[in-house]
Amino acid sequence: MSDRETLQVYAAKAGEYADLVQNAGADPMVQKFIANVPEGGTVLDIGCGPGFAAAAMAQAGLNAQAWDPVPEMLALAKSHPGVTARQATYADLTETADYDGIWSNFSMLHTPLSDWPDHFTAIHRALKPGGLLHFGTKLGTGEARDSIGRLYSYMTEDALTDLLTQTGFALTYTRKGEEAGLSGDIAPFIVLQAHRG
Repeated sequence: MSDRETLQVYAAKAGEYADLVQNAGADPMVQKFIANVPEGGTVLDIGCGPGFAAAAMAQAGLNAQAWDPVPEMLALAKSHPGVTARQATYADLTETADYDGIWSNFSMLHTPLSDWPDHFTAIHRALKPGGLLHFGTKLGTGEARDSIGRLYSYMTEDALTDLLTQTGFALTYTRKGEEAGLSGDIAPFIVLQAHRG
């Protein structure tokens, strides 16, 4: 994520966003992710925001690493015991077979659609064989800014599942719904889990 306006929104609203997602660690999807990676495994929360999901992973005994490009978010993520936080983006993901699981929850959607194939390829490479990907994004088509100025990239469910298959993932779970985020706008979303083939 390198869009300047999006980064500025998250920097200015870090505290407000943290209040909005403070219960993220108790989200059933986080617990499902934790249950499906090996005990004591190494996981990466990429686009971690305030780090609540990573904190839950660390509390469960996982080696939890958390990346975000926004210093104000990283300061919050670093405050959680057991979380190793780093200022980084998808472009910095160059590891090979390092992670048992990667948590990419509503963060890739702030990167250009043209970069998504490379991002999924990098995630696939960084996961150990059979490693778990959690991915969340908003559904739609094209790219647009929301009402508070953040850049969003939208993809349909079919296009997303095709892209995952093309980059070597086997889809094991999907859930769709609608919810309001930081902007207050209600939007359709999808969350899924997939394993590295």
